[in-house]
Amino acid sequence: MTVLASALDTGGPDHAAHRAAMLDKLTALDAEHAKALAGGGEKYLARHRKRGKLLARERIELLVDQDSPFLELSPLAAWGSDYPVGASIVTGIGVVEGVECLITANDPTVRGGASNPWTLRKALRANEIAFANRLPVISLVESGGADLPSQKEIFIPGGALFRDLTRLSAAGIPTIAVVFGNSTAGGAYVPGMSDHTVMIKERSKVFLGGPPLVKMATGEESDDESLGGAEMHARTSGLADHYAVDEADALRQARRIVARLNHRKAHADPSPDAAVEPPKYPAEELLGIVPGDLKTPFDPREVIARLVDGSDFDEFKPLYGPSLVTGWARLHGYPVGILANAQGVLFSAESQKAAQFIQLANQRDIPLLFLHNTTGYMVGKEYEQGGIIKHGAMMINAVSNSRVPHLSVLMGASYGAGHYGMCGRAYDPRFLFAWPSAKSAVMGPQQLAGVLSIVARASAAAKGQPYDDEADAGLRAMVEAQIESESLPMFLSGRLYDDGVIDPRDTRTVLGLCLSAIHTAPVEGARGGFGVFRM
Repeated sequence: MTVLASALDTGGPDHAAHRAAMLDKLTALDAEHAKALAGGGEKYLARHRKRGKLLARERIELLVDQDSPFLELSPLAAWGSDYPVGASIVTGIGVVEGVECLITANDPTVRGGASNPWTLRKALRANEIAFANRLPVISLVESGGADLPSQKEIFIPGGALFRDLTRLSAAGIPTIAVVFGNSTAGGAYVPGMSDHTVMIKERSKVFLGGPPLVKMATGEESDDESLGGAEMHARTSGLADHYAVDEADALRQARRIVARLNHRKAHADPSPDAAVEPPKYPAEELLGIVPGDLKTPFDPREVIARLVDGSDFDEFKPLYGPSLVTGWARLHGYPVGILANAQGVLFSAESQKAAQFIQLANQRDIPLLFLHNTTGYMVGKEYEQGGIIKHGAMMINAVSNSRVPHLSVLMGASYGAGHYGMCGRAYDPRFLFAWPSAKSAVMGPQQLAGVLSIVARASAAAKGQPYDDEADAGLRAMVEAQIESESLPMFLSGRLYDDGVIDPRDTRTVLGLCLSAIHTAPVEGARGGFGVFRM
C-alpha cells in the first residue's frame, strides 16, 4: 500500500483559522437550507398538516428503505431569485427495496406545488441524472401544474419533462408516479406517461382541465371525483394501476412495485466480504485545509488522504506537472482516478499529464474524480510561446471525449478555462458538488475589474481624453463586489450550476453514494481504436 503521509498541523493556528472560516460558511449554508425545508412557510405547512397530509420529505422518508441515506440534490435551487429556495420540488437519490432510485416530490406547501421556471430546471436535471445512471424514477406528485404568471418561461421548455418520461421508459428505465393530490393540466401527463401509477382514494385528482375549465370550455357541469378522482381512474379510465386507501398505503404499494421491477445494476457493488478500510485521518480535519483566502495554496493530497479508502493513493507522474496531482485510489471500494489542483495554475506540463491520465482511465473503465482549486491556465508571453493554448486544448479535448463517468468537487477556486479542463458543469459530469469555500467565475473579481479598468484607460488615451481616476476606483469596487457575489457557491447552486453545496466532512459519503448510483449503468471508457498518446 502507498498510504499518504499527512503533514497537516491540526493543532496549529492556520488550521484553526481555516476551520473557523469554514464553520462560519457552514452556518450561513445551514440557514439557506432551512429556507428550503420551510417550504411555503408555517401557515401553509399547518394547513397541509390539517388536511392530514404528509410533507414532501416525510413521504420520501416513508418510501426509502429504513435507515438508508437519501442524497438530496439541488436543495438551493432558485436561491437569489424571486422564487422560494428549493424551487417547490425535492429531488434526490434513495434506495427503495434495495434499488437505487431517482425520487422527485412536489412540495404542495409552495403555491400548491405549482411549477415555476426553477422547478422545471431542477426536474430536468433530475431526469438527466436518472437517464445517465439508469436509475428508476419515482415521482411523488401533488401539483397544480404551471405557475401561471410565469407560464411564458415554462410552457415551451416544459414539454421536455414529458418527453423525458417516455424516453426513460423506452430505454428500459422504469418510471413510477404516486399521486397524492392534484395533478392538473400538464401535470396530468406525469401519471399518464409513467409506467406505473398509484392513486389514493378521495385524494388524487388527475385531469387535463378541472371543473371550472370544463365549464368554461364545454358548459358541462362536473365535480372533482367524477372528472378525475382515483376511483374513476381505477374503475373507468384505467389510468390508475393501483388504488390506495391513504398515503401510507400508496407508498407501500410503490415499494412493492419497485420490488417487482427486476431492475439490476450493470456492475455489482463491491463485495461486502471485502472490508472497505476507512481513511487513516478523520474527516473532521477537512474543515481546516482550505484557506479562507483562496490565493493561499494548499496541498490537495491532504484532502485525498481523508477521502479515499485506507488513505491509499498511487500517484501518477508525481515529479511532472506538479501543479496537478493525479493518481489511482478506491473510494468505498470503487476504483477512481483522481485529478486534483495543487498550486492553482495549470501549465503545459499539467495539461499534457491530465490528457494522458484521462486516456488511461478510459482504457481501464475507471471513473474520474476532479477536485477543483484552479485559477485557470497560465498566461504570459513565455507560456503562449510554449504552447499553453494547444496543451490546454489537449486537456479539454480529453475531458470532452472521455466516456467514463466524471465526478467533480469544487473545493476552492475554479476560474476560467481551468473550470472547463477540470470538468465543470458544461462538460456534463455525472455529479458536481461544491464546498462552501468554493468560488467560480470567468476570473477572480480583482483581475476582472482590473482588466476592465485597463481597457477603459487605454480607450480614453486613444481618444485623447482625460481619464477619471475617481470614477475608475468606484467602477472597480462595484465590479469586484458584483463578481464576488456571483462567484459564491450559493449563487451558483441557486442556478443549478452544481448539484448541491455540501459540508466537506460529508464528501466521502456523498461521493460513495454517487459512485454506487453510477455503477447502475455500464462504466465504459472511450478507446477509439488508439493507444495512449504521449503529448
